Amino acid sequence: MEVLWSFVVGVLVCAGVYLILERHLLRVLFGLILLSSAVNLAILVAGRLTVAMPPLIDSNALLPPAEAANSLPQALILTAIVIGFGLLVFALLLIYRAFIETGTADVDQMRDSEREL
Repeated sequence: MEVLWSFVVGVLVCAGVYLILERHLLRVLFGLILLSSAVNLAILVAGRLTVAMPPLIDSNALLPPAEAANSLPQALILTAIVIGFGLLVFALLLIYRAFIETGTADVDQMRDSEREL
């Protein structure tokens, strides 16, 4: 199961890098979103995937069961989702401001409009 999800992470990273290399700023932003999702999924896969085995400790045990998933990567992913959303909103506002100032979202045309000033 982890091999399949690792393959999905690889596809997401490839698509994210491809979009980051585009000239249009919204595609760059979508590439950042895909990369952050790929990193979150990679952290989840690293913490083991188990079905119907919550990472809870019984009242008389000191450790969770050996076959349970690790709960630390799950907590890290929740934090990363919040940080990624903040980055997304900030980048979207920067792109919007650049679009308003230059009249385009194409990086090459933005560079040309700076030379005209």
